[in-house]
Amino acid sequence: MRINKSDVALAEVDMTPMIDIVFQLIAFFMVISNFEQTQADERVRLPEDVLAQPPTVKPAHELVLNVGFIRDEKHNIPEQGPVVFYNAQFCRVTDTDSPSELLIYNRISNSAETRQTVPFAYRLEQEKRLFHGRGVSPAEEVTVVIRADSRVPTGIVQKLIQMSQEPFTAGDGSSQGGFAKFALKAEQTAASRAFQSRGN
Repeated sequence: MRINKSDVALAEVDMTPMIDIVFQLIAFFMVISNFEQTQADERVRLPEDVLAQPPTVKPAHELVLNVGFIRDEKHNIPEQGPVVFYNAQFCRVTDTDSPSELLIYNRISNSAETRQTVPFAYRLEQEKRLFHGRGVSPAEEVTVVIRADSRVPTGIVQKLIQMSQEPFTAGDGSSQGGFAKFALKAEQTAASRAFQSRGN
């Protein structure tokens, strides 16, 4: 009796779950990665300092303040500032230290327009309440990182620190202490970088 030999069917691996896992891993690493540069505004040109070094330990909670100037030579808009860049807004430190309005180039309308600056004291108050509402003590657990342009007067940086230290009223009506920990960002000088690399 003759036995007909049937073709052996090869089992194919379904790659759909593997693709799903790869995308989930990519999303996971994007979430946990340290996106410190997203808080670094490119409009701020940091001063160089011999003593500047990268932090050894990243603070658990930080508030980054970018202070600099509006520059747009391409559209003939003069330099203005200093202002605090806060999300999509421009904030004045005080009415005497920062302009109350700025001339900016709006790419959507393809024209120059005047934009009002908002008081930064109000935004600081919001940040203090937000941290407190999440159960984080602004006075004890939050580090305020100030990234000031090299040409921003020292007095404005000091005013920002004073404003940050002021107490605030929390959502429950209690009086709370303001921010108490501060760090100033600066770039290492070339000589300092070379010395540090020789030491490692």
